[in-house]
Amino acid sequence: MSAAEIDGFANRIRGSRDGMISAWVGIPDAMLVNHLAQEAFDAVVLDMQHGMWDMPSAANGIAQVRLAGKAALARIPVGDFASASRLLDAGASGIIAPMINSADDARALVRTTKYPPVGERSWGPSLALNHTGLSGDDYLKNANALTVAIAMIETRAALDAIDGILGVTGIDGIFIGPSDLSIALSNGDQVAPNAAEIDSAMQHAVARCRAHGKFACAFAADGERAGELLKFGFDLVIAGAETTQLRSGARRAINAARRIASGS
Repeated sequence: MSAAEIDGFANRIRGSRDGMISAWVGIPDAMLVNHLAQEAFDAVVLDMQHGMWDMPSAANGIAQVRLAGKAALARIPVGDFASASRLLDAGASGIIAPMINSADDARALVRTTKYPPVGERSWGPSLALNHTGLSGDDYLKNANALTVAIAMIETRAALDAIDGILGVTGIDGIFIGPSDLSIALSNGDQVAPNAAEIDSAMQHAVARCRAHGKFACAFAADGERAGELLKFGFDLVIAGAETTQLRSGARRAINAARRIASGS
């Protein structure tokens, strides 16, 4: 992906409000990522929190996404801010950090994802330079704008602190994890990501993002829910994980074969 295309992604998610759809991959296989990146997704997220990616496989996955001309994002494990810097060095266009529950948590994320004067990201973007084609000086001047830092809102504490989180310079947007949020809001009673209470919380989050001039992202289990979230005003949504899509496609093929073979 060229520098202009990367800049286009960052600018688009920050301001276009046209609704982007991303793939979500936890299986650490660069070939699988390559296949998904050929589809009409706007980005691909590598899930390193609950997926099985390690740093070498993630770097290969990022390269496959970039080869397809798409933006690669990575969700890091909880509190693993050191990996955030390394993934940006490998060419990721953005970092999604789970369990950001306060402005202090948000500032910790910014410190490792933004160069001074905004943050304290350390220098070493060898693969990012290769992917963007930028010189070191140009990358340093533009990296804070070309990459995005996204704080996950998925607890009651995070909802309560959402304005403080969004007010942190260097936080570009938020990502709602509706399953964890439903667990938190029900005090551990249920996983209900599509419940009315979650809809209300998500719409509130979008409104706060608009007030702060920042973008909102969210996970959806399937395309239908993703469409609903786009109607809520989310700027980027996940239309289901790759495991769900893989099994759903297999199920459809098996059912079609059985139906035709039986003449029903």
